[in-house]
Amino acid sequence: MRKFLLALTALLAAAFAANPNPATAAEPVGYKDTPMLPGQPWHVHDIDRPLPRVVTPGATFSHLAPAPSDAVVLFDGTDLSKWKSDKGEAGWKVVQDQPAQCQPKKMAPVRGAEALIQRPQKSADCCAAKPGGYMEDVKGAGNIRTKEEFGDFQLHIEFATPEKVVGNSQGRGNSGVLIFGDYEVQVLDSYDNRTYADGQAGAMYGQYPPLVNPVKKPGEWQCYDIIFEAPQWDQDKKLTKRASVTVLLNGVAVHNKKEYIGKAVHREIGTYDKLHASRGPIMLQDHGNPTRFRNIWIRNLGEYDKP
Repeated sequence: MRKFLLALTALLAAAFAANPNPATAAEPVGYKDTPMLPGQPWHVHDIDRPLPRVVTPGATFSHLAPAPSDAVVLFDGTDLSKWKSDKGEAGWKVVQDQPAQCQPKKMAPVRGAEALIQRPQKSADCCAAKPGGYMEDVKGAGNIRTKEEFGDFQLHIEFATPEKVVGNSQGRGNSGVLIFGDYEVQVLDSYDNRTYADGQAGAMYGQYPPLVNPVKKPGEWQCYDIIFEAPQWDQDKKLTKRASVTVLLNGVAVHNKKEYIGKAVHREIGTYDKLHASRGPIMLQDHGNPTRFRNIWIRNLGEYDKP
């Protein structure tokens, strides 16, 4: 009996060591009971699909990049006037923030007659960065989308997942950039966070993983630069061109003019079964996590020889 109890104790200890947080272990990190992706040897959200290799991005890329003169500024850190929700006004919160480089570094003593006075010492580039703000997802407020619609475009958007890590897999810093509300570039905390490859940050959700994983730590600001070309149908309502996307995440290419199989759908295969206009809104997903966004601007691509 004693040997049995010792053996049982050893087994329980080993199980706990392998999984010290049983409550979070139930979060799915992939599936095998989903359809096979067309032309690929993988199921949708396949648990066995290889994870992209990790790449450490540069300290900064297009973070806080000012908008070009022909861009539409969708969020400048002040209000949500360019956004709406299914419930009416956009219900996410706006928080005023100040870039870290503009914060006083330390109290520096002043010599001479003012020797007893200490003044904040700011960094040399303080005046180069302007105070701004960010929007934050409010659980239950619903998805938000732009009031204006766009066709082929270049989009810049910055995001930060919560600094305090809560949950795992798809329950950790989840949101998404849904172009026209259908074609998703995933937003997720994918820093040391195992999930299905086609659902991690930078993925064309449910279809293709990013080429590499160049994410930053939780709480750090990250940037997407996205070039999107809309799908096209002919007069007979036949699809002539699939939607495609080029994505840079923190300055690293994770997709290069890759075509969407169809709209982004959880556990299913997206299609182009419903004809839609070649213009649409940009939607940000409410997934219940307090993910933040800032410095969002967009510009239409235009056409060659048509200034």
